[in-house]
Amino acid sequence: MSHVAKGKIYLLPSTLGGETTTDIIPPDVASIAIQLRCFAVEDIKSARRYLRKLDREFPIDDSTFFILNKKTPIDELQKMLKPVLNGQDLAIISEAGCPGIADPGAELVALAHENEIHVTPLVGPSSILLALIGSGFSGQSFTFHGYLPKERKERIKKMKDFEGDARRNDRTHIFMDTPFRNMNVLEDLLNELADQTKLCIAHNLTNPNASVRTYTVKDWREKAFDLEKYPTMFLIGISQNK
Repeated sequence: MSHVAKGKIYLLPSTLGGETTTDIIPPDVASIAIQLRCFAVEDIKSARRYLRKLDREFPIDDSTFFILNKKTPIDELQKMLKPVLNGQDLAIISEAGCPGIADPGAELVALAHENEIHVTPLVGPSSILLALIGSGFSGQSFTFHGYLPKERKERIKKMKDFEGDARRNDRTHIFMDTPFRNMNVLEDLLNELADQTKLCIAHNLTNPNASVRTYTVKDWREKAFDLEKYPTMFLIGISQNK
């Protein structure tokens, strides 16, 4: 009986919302993506649009799309691996830039390793790392916290913990929220943190109107702007030219 070689799983980065792909996604990555016909994605409509940006003639109707989100049960993950175990390659596409970071893709990747399936991460944008390297804060020691608590009292406690740790240990703290809560987060940061604490705000990364700016909390009170519509990363840290 012939043995079928297993397929691979590719971690395929997306554009973080940019209208074009050519200046964000490396050509070699795009060329791999357009050969694939099996995808595990957070949002099918968004994934189809992205693949059509990579190749206007991409055969969407000949492709298989699985929904992969934080609610996907383990038995569905097992189903996603079946084509790979039968020799077909599969790509994971995240809405968060790089799959597996602040993203449900990690569970499928872990299952792939358990089944000795080859996993290939592809180069592309991570808003977390882009914000970090643009902040001027420490890249030697940093923590990404994902979303802050919705409850204001808990959120403020977290922010003050980050502030104290940044000051004591020169550690950068990176966090985010949904766009409609960005202004609540910013208001708490500006009202609750010390005047001289450094805060970086990075929004709309990889888009034409992207911005990464670092000021003291005191200066931000004069320079704050509306973040409600923008994907945003917040960073608390110590400037490396201190």
